[in-house]
Amino acid sequence: MGSVILVGAGPGDPGLLTQKGRQAIENAQVVVYDRLVSPAILSLIPKDAEKINVGKESSNHLVPQEEINRILLRKAQEDKRVVRLKGGDPFLFGRGGEELELLEAAGIPFQVVPGVTSALSVPAYAGIPVTHRDFCSSVHIITGHARAGAELSIDFDALKRTGGTLVFLMGVTSLPKICKGLLDAGMAPDMPAAVVERGTLPRQRKLVSTLERLPLEAEKAGVKSPAIIVVGKVCSLSNRFDWFDCLSLKGKTVVVTRPEDRSGTLTQRLRELGAEAVDYPCIRTVAREENPELEEAIGNLSRYRCLVFTSPAGPEIFFRRLRAAGRDARALSGLTLAAIGPKTAKALEKHGVTADLVPETYDSDHLAKALEAVEGPVLLCRASRGSTALPEMLERKGIPFADVPIYDTVYTAPDPQKVDALLGEKLLVTFTSASTVRGFVESLPGRDLKNVIGCCIGKQTEAEAKKYGLTTVVSQEATMESLMETIKEVRL
Repeated sequence: MGSVILVGAGPGDPGLLTQKGRQAIENAQVVVYDRLVSPAILSLIPKDAEKINVGKESSNHLVPQEEINRILLRKAQEDKRVVRLKGGDPFLFGRGGEELELLEAAGIPFQVVPGVTSALSVPAYAGIPVTHRDFCSSVHIITGHARAGAELSIDFDALKRTGGTLVFLMGVTSLPKICKGLLDAGMAPDMPAAVVERGTLPRQRKLVSTLERLPLEAEKAGVKSPAIIVVGKVCSLSNRFDWFDCLSLKGKTVVVTRPEDRSGTLTQRLRELGAEAVDYPCIRTVAREENPELEEAIGNLSRYRCLVFTSPAGPEIFFRRLRAAGRDARALSGLTLAAIGPKTAKALEKHGVTADLVPETYDSDHLAKALEAVEGPVLLCRASRGSTALPEMLERKGIPFADVPIYDTVYTAPDPQKVDALLGEKLLVTFTSASTVRGFVESLPGRDLKNVIGCCIGKQTEAEAKKYGLTTVVSQEATMESLMETIKEVRL
């Protein structure tokens, strides 16, 4: 028999997904998800898992609630591990209890993984502490959404008497009624109040006003769902405590073109600084399954004086083949180990060896210059379409070498729809190699790329981007840290 796990995905920021929730998603065979689950969290779903979109929004349910309940039961009865992925927390106005009733009656095992609720997290991202000893000692969470065809039923007199902070979820369309109800109950017209749209996401925006003026100002600003409403004196602290709007990349959208298995660090850093990071992997590295050249080189390592790696992928592939040949790191004794940069050097350290040579500037040209002092044969283990700088320098210096391709750079086919909607305004796109440039451009045939600003990690990458007529900025150093600083400095 299968099972069902109700997982709260949190308010939108993928960093607020709990570890237990992530584990459940990554082990799922079927995921039934809602509209408000962020693409970054949906990307955690295993590629072979069945994905069922039951997206719901106000007055527009893609799949009726009763049918969602039946889907969960049916998939569990198929002996599947089912995750019901819901925005926020499944038991706070999330109908989680309703979805368990049919499962419980049928004897289906289930679990509930709570999620970070928007009622607390969104005010925090807007600089609003929902409680503060100088202002209030309680917080009250209310749904601002009425059943279809029904009137809003809220005891505004009771809410006013609490003297606490009031947080209304799903209440944008009812905002005028909510504010009028509180005013009619005797709440002061100048009571601080706020509405926060797309909370915890890079495009979050907030509107802080008074209870009396909030509906009109929200209408003028075009506030739309998803948004929450906060009423209480604590809203007056918003400007003082607003940390999210102060992040250096808040409001910027950045497309990350690195391979899927290497994009995580850059994407995470961008999101930590408030950017909307869109993973758009344009290339991937594929180890050569049949590689007699590498096998021959591994069998004759003693003939070389220097072993060179030009990317973090190289050491992993090399050592896998080394172990398959019945050898280990001791086979590298007497070899000078060269790495193009610190990430490649760290990849070597995972296998118990340390790079002897890392150029000060992390690109092929400077690695070639650093190798000028090397005496004896050199073994290059790199991509099949690597930079020509290294072999040209070695030939010019008369240094014997073997240029062994150990992996191929393959262009992937990312979904262009992820980028199409963004091309109408200035768009930052990170390029960490010439191949990411080519992969990006080739994935968008016929598109006008005049608004693309290529954020390039080095001069060689920038030169490739300029071949396609892209506007470019280039990092001072070929490092992720320098690239991040470059992105911060771009003015849109």
